[in-house]
Order: sequence, then C-alpha cells, then structure tokens
Amino acid sequence: MFDPASIVTYVAVVIGLFLIPGPAVLLVITRTLQGGRKVGIATGLGVASGDLVHTLSAALGLSAILMTSALAFNVVKIVGACYLIYLGVCAFLAKPGAAAQAKLPAVTPGQAYFQAVGAEVLNPKTAIFFLAFLPQFIHPESGSSLSQFAVLGLIFSGLSAIYTSLISVSIRPLGRCIKGLSKLRRWEGKIIGTLFVGLGVKIALQQR
Repeated sequence: MFDPASIVTYVAVVIGLFLIPGPAVLLVITRTLQGGRKVGIATGLGVASGDLVHTLSAALGLSAILMTSALAFNVVKIVGACYLIYLGVCAFLAKPGAAAQAKLPAVTPGQAYFQAVGAEVLNPKTAIFFLAFLPQFIHPESGSSLSQFAVLGLIFSGLSAIYTSLISVSIRPLGRCIKGLSKLRRWEGKIIGTLFVGLGVKIALQQR
C-alpha cells in the first residue's frame, strides 16, 4: 500500500509536529500534574482517540464542511472552547482546604480519557489539519483511499499515544515537586483552571 520511503517521511514529519507544543500537549501536562501518571496517560490516549475520529471524518469528507462553511467552523469552535472553559472554571472554583490538604476533586483515568476525547474532537482546527495534511500522503493508484487514511491515522494516533505517555512519565517528578510545596498546592486549582480556560480561549480565537 505504501512504499517504505513514504512511511519514513510521514513518521518524520509527524514527530516533527509533535515537537511543537500545542493544546493537546498542554492538556496532557495539566492532567498529569493534577492526577498523576495514569491520568496523564489516559488523557494522551483520549487525544489519540480523538485524532482517530478526525481521521475518519477526513476520510469520509466530513471535515470539508468545516473548511468551506464558516458557520460550521464557528459552531464547533465555540462548543469546543466552551467545553474546555467549563472544565477550567470547575477546577478554578474548587475550594482548597488547609495548605497541607489542598486538593482538587479527584479525576479518574476514565474521566480524563473521555474529557480528552471531547476536547480533541471539538477542536475544528485539528479537523482541518487532518484534512489538509493526510491527503499529501494518499496515492489513489496505491489502493483504497479509505484504507490509506485509516493506516495513516493509526500511525499518527499511535505515535501520539507514545509521545504523550512519555511526557506523562517524565513530568511526574515535577508533579510531585509541585504537590510537595504547600503554597503552590493552595493555588493548584487556580493554576490548572487558568490553563484550561486559556486553552479554551485559544481555540475560540483561532481562525480558519
């Protein structure tokens, strides 16, 4: 289906893209600091699952609607931004206890996973990225375009899951350090809430 050179080029480009921090990476970092390694990894898997949804949408041509329709783009953008801002406000309003006991409401890996799926799926810029990026590696003469989309999407999502998992594992010591500082723990909810609201505002302000 694909020649080795095309796969190597595709993987190299994808890895290069991962090295540019975006909302997904910031989301993983935030969740890791909040809930630890398992929550961070679950968030990364949620982002990867959301990318698979975008791959399917691109393959079926649904993402084209977001590229050609300003209304559709804005509706999805606002819904996604509101979702992230909602998560941020919830974290921001969480009431800390004493400095030694300040703690955000627990987030299970399952909750983190589904929230990450929602955040990634509701980011219209990600949909347009997949629609513009993946076709560059699709060659109709090499077989079914849908199958090629699926393979490229699986590779992208797999690399994304590995990359975000590595981030979650490596950032854990920093999370422990932050949780060990009582003054920062008092502001933990405010910091995480601000990050989520910032991600929501970033999506709301992005242009087609």
